[in-house]
Parts: sequence; C-alpha cells; structure tokens
Amino acid sequence: MPVADSEESLERFLDALWLEHGLSENTLKAYRGDLEALNAYLSEHEVGLVAAQPHHLHAFLHTMFQRNASARTVARCLSAQRRFYRYLLRENRIAQDPTAEIAAPKLGRSLPASLTERQVEDLLCAPDTGTALGLRDRTMLEMFYATGLRVSELVNLRINELDAITGVVRVMGKGGKERLVPLGESALDYLQHYLNQARVDLLRGKKSDALFVTRRAGAMTRQACWQMIKRYGLIAGIRTPLSPHTMRHAFATHLLNHGADLRSVQMLLGHADLSTTQIYTHVAQERLKKLHAEHHPRG
Repeated sequence: MPVADSEESLERFLDALWLEHGLSENTLKAYRGDLEALNAYLSEHEVGLVAAQPHHLHAFLHTMFQRNASARTVARCLSAQRRFYRYLLRENRIAQDPTAEIAAPKLGRSLPASLTERQVEDLLCAPDTGTALGLRDRTMLEMFYATGLRVSELVNLRINELDAITGVVRVMGKGGKERLVPLGESALDYLQHYLNQARVDLLRGKKSDALFVTRRAGAMTRQACWQMIKRYGLIAGIRTPLSPHTMRHAFATHLLNHGADLRSVQMLLGHADLSTTQIYTHVAQERLKKLHAEHHPRG
C-alpha cells in the first residue's frame, strides 16, 4: 500500500475520532504519534498500515520492548492500533482486525502514594491556627485524615450533615449513595473551634450552608483545596507529591496498619466493590515487608 494512502487513512481516522468522540488535542496527538511510528516501521518492511497483518504488529511491539519502552507505553500503543483497525473494519476497508488476537502487556498495579504517620502529623501542624484561615485549613486536614473523604465530598459538606453530638458526618458519595462516617476526637474538637470562631469570622455576617467557607463567604472549591494541601506540604517539608487523595490513601493505609478489617475500611471509604479497597492491603503488605527486612535477623 502506498505511503500516501496510509497517511490518508490515518488522517481520516483522526478526523473521525475528533468528530465522533470529541477527544482532546493531547489524546489525538498521542494516537497520531503511535500510529505514525507504526507506519514508519511498516514502511521499512514495504507494508502499509491498512495491509498490516498480526505478525507485523507483533514484531513492531516487540521492537518497542527491545528499545526499553515500558509496558504501559506498549499498551497505549496497542490501544491506538486497536482503535484504528476497528475503524477500518467498520468502514469496510479491511476484512479482519489484525489486533484481535494480540494480548495487551500486563501492567503492574501501581500502589497509591501515601504518607507516614509522622508526615501526616507534620502536615496537620503546618497551618497557623491563630488565624481564621489557618484554623479552617487545619480543620479540613483533620477531616481528610479522620474520614478518608474524597475532595468533592469534603468541599460539598453542608452544616446540617454534621452531627457534632454523636461525632458523625453524613456523606453523599458517588452515585448518590449516602454513608455515615465517624469523625474522631481530634477532628471533632477542631470542628467545634472552627464553627465557633473561624467560620463566623470568615462569613462576616453572611449566610451559607456550606461547612467550609472562604473569605468571600463562598464554599471552598476542589481546586482551592488541592492548592491548600500542596502549600502546607511544602511548609511541612514533605517531598512526596501531595493531593487530597493522598490523605485518603493515608487514612485507609494507617487503619489497616493498625488492625482494621478490609470490609470496615470499604464502608468508610464508600467503595461499592471490595476489590477497589483491596489495593490498600498491598500498601500495608509493603510496609510489613520493609519492617521485616529491617528488623528480622534473617530479613
């Protein structure tokens, strides 16, 4: 197949992706790069994109591994190929999908980033609680660590969802599923101080049903929450990349490290499926392996 024909097929495919699925410019650029690399390889073997057979694609993916490409990079490239050849099949340009029998490389499940208990303590102590904003931020950090809430769940909390007497917060999670999460003594104590002092100062007489508010009396946003955690991470000298989800990981990991059962952690996190929670057992196991290696005489 002529090179020009291959390039034309590629352009039509990318146009179809953009029109039908509205993919971002970065995604389309990634597809283009992967398929142009495949086209260049096939051209060296006098084969065009449309005429490629499974053994050609196998050979190309093998060369990627030989060039030390990661399994994730190879998997992404194969995904681009699958989409391209399914498009050609749908357009009746080919009779069979050459990627149909090609297995994707196995990707190791990445462990979520977490923090040590000492790092969490340093982070919690970073805000200046002598100011209204500092007390609000300390309370939010305490809430993150005490509850494992998602950032959207925390910033969307309303005053009436907090039961300070029983020490429980009512959370509306993914899919509109409601759960009750205990706060713990420290988080509850800071919440009381925040509600009695900092929140009143920040609102300046204005009304809001949001639990956490800004100096303009509006509700905290996800973006502001991200920036807040990163800022205090720098103050605390934490080099680990931080996000609200890092606190959620720390919450789950530390619970398991201290003997909590997986089902209870699942309920607290609001996971619909236990398999989603099970990744945290791997985090705990990594800690146990490290302790064993450091302290066991034959570690």
